[in-house]
Amino acid sequence: MRKVGQHEFVATNDRGASVPIGRAGAQGSFSPVELLLAAMAGCAVVTVETLVHRRVGEGLSARADDVRPEGAHELHEVPVTLEYDVSALTDEQRAALDVTVRRAIDQLCTVSRTLQKAPPTPLHLPG
Repeated sequence: MRKVGQHEFVATNDRGASVPIGRAGAQGSFSPVELLLAAMAGCAVVTVETLVHRRVGEGLSARADDVRPEGAHELHEVPVTLEYDVSALTDEQRAALDVTVRRAIDQLCTVSRTLQKAPPTPLHLPG
């Protein structure tokens, strides 16, 4: 994470990808909360992509919502919605896919598993 302007930062990983980060509402950047929501939705969709694709084909998307009272500085929940077309499946196939998708996310999605545990978040300052 490095500062590039007033209230503007860029997060970069070792593979060269970068994400602009700023305050909520800043044009062309994600707020830290939006990044958290993207991480939740992204983890879920990446976890089940192959599973869903094999059963229903293309068209998988995910969304995580910011649920908190006006002005609150913490999220009360982070609901994730997956969307894909199950119209060609029987009721039994839909139910089986639902169980499989939930199980995969519960067991393999690092972001949701971490948030459910609410791990300590120590802050280290210089000196």
